[in-house]
Amino acid sequence: MHSALPLSLLDAALRGALLACLLMLALALWRARPDLAVARLGLAMAAGLAVQVVSSAPWFEAQVPWAWQAPWIAISVGNAVLFWLFAQALFDDGFVPRRWHAAAWLAAAGLTLLKCTLVPDASGGQAVLAAALTLLQRAVPLVCALAVMGEVLAHWRADLVEGRRRLRLFVAITGATYTLAMLVARLAAPGPRLSPLVATLDTAGLLLITAVMAAGLPGTGRSQLWPPAVPAGGAEDGGVIAAGGPPDASSVAWPTLAVPGQAAARARLAASPDPAEDRLAAALQQLMAGERVYRDEDLSVASLAARLSVAEYRLRRVINQRLGHRNFNAFVNGWRLADACAALADPARRARPVLSIALDAGFGSIGPFNRAFKASTGRTPTEFRQEKLADF
Repeated sequence: MHSALPLSLLDAALRGALLACLLMLALALWRARPDLAVARLGLAMAAGLAVQVVSSAPWFEAQVPWAWQAPWIAISVGNAVLFWLFAQALFDDGFVPRRWHAAAWLAAAGLTLLKCTLVPDASGGQAVLAAALTLLQRAVPLVCALAVMGEVLAHWRADLVEGRRRLRLFVAITGATYTLAMLVARLAAPGPRLSPLVATLDTAGLLLITAVMAAGLPGTGRSQLWPPAVPAGGAEDGGVIAAGGPPDASSVAWPTLAVPGQAAARARLAASPDPAEDRLAAALQQLMAGERVYRDEDLSVASLAARLSVAEYRLRRVINQRLGHRNFNAFVNGWRLADACAALADPARRARPVLSIALDAGFGSIGPFNRAFKASTGRTPTEFRQEKLADF
């Protein structure tokens, strides 16, 4: 009895600290940008983790009837889905929650609730159902962890926000390690509950991850982790053309291809001019506008940095901090869209198929081109062409 007391006190202290960190994380997200999906998903995840912290405490599992624990356990399993959605919103500025995302959370929670309430002590035919539900329940965190790793690593090289790039690696490494460790612990446990020692280690792991996340997501809208807010009137200024468009940009009635961070980037440029970065920005402009390297479908940060004979981090910094772009693919696609707009508005190329124009500009297929064009201009390529060539 007395030997277990220090462990119980340590467990209670860790859980209290974890709840405090979750509160700090929720407040930081809400104060930063309550208008973003990442803030709303972060609040939901923090609330779900708070439920998990309380319901997984040894004293709670020992004193609360099993039937009453079922909803808490269902919410805890659903946290894996929330973490996956939170990671998408955090690392993808264009992420928009869909109805099927909510359905995925309901499926994970409902599956767990069914397993806990209908077949808690199954035998005979129900034993097979219980085993299947248990397998699916334990697969949910693993599948979501793999999805998170895929999300945070897929576009790591294209991410131009240095702080967010580091956070990507942290989330990928710690998320995978924690999920695998807890999966092994669950499989090795003789019953549905973890031992007091393992439960305390579980809390310590969550506390470490949450504390770093809370420290890495400062509660200010000026943080570079958040995309700048677009004023009610639309884009801040000039969009792609302000960032540097094709040489004949002035001859075309360009659509607004918004780059919300451009005004802030210009302010930083005026406040701290750097001749070396000015030269790099000029060389980049020459490659994009003069040589039109954006037409290379396989263009990447690495290949572009090699052509400019600079380190990748310097090129990322120039594109992000001096041109206001947060993603390399979006930066390159801006040039491609401007090129396509010029072609679509050219009477001499009226008969050229839209697919050919998209491929000429550097897009690999028509689907991504159509989606990017509609998102940037509000019109399809065909509608844009008809509008521009109506008087010809």
